[in-house]
Amino acid sequence: MTIVRIKNPKNLHTHTRNGKPVYSHVVITDRPKLVFISGQLSKDEDGNVVGKGDIRAQIRQVGRNLKLALDAAGATLEDVVKSNTYVTDYELYVKNSDLRDQILGVTLPTSTTVEVRCLSHPDFMIEIEVVAALAM
Repeated sequence: MTIVRIKNPKNLHTHTRNGKPVYSHVVITDRPKLVFISGQLSKDEDGNVVGKGDIRAQIRQVGRNLKLALDAAGATLEDVVKSNTYVTDYELYVKNSDLRDQILGVTLPTSTTVEVRCLSHPDFMIEIEVVAALAM
């Protein structure tokens, strides 16, 4: 049986939304196989930008791409233990973070969000990379 423990230490501030933590500070797992998914952008299978100027559409597409990448490794979003999110407008992202919660909220992985000047193309507004842990 896999053991995953999620911790938010009492003396470490945890950002909450609607009274619930939006990430975990610490995830401990006994699963030794790690899967690293590179940053996923809002691209369709042909490499076209999905949702130009629409962060909600971009978050949805990034979520689909994360699921596809994880599936290729035999993993699911429930296996994610770490996420890094890069956004070009943090305030806009926060206003629409309910979609991120729908994508990653089940596992409440450790999380880092960073506002950046730009991503690899000026039309991209968000990029998310994840690490998943699997039983051998």
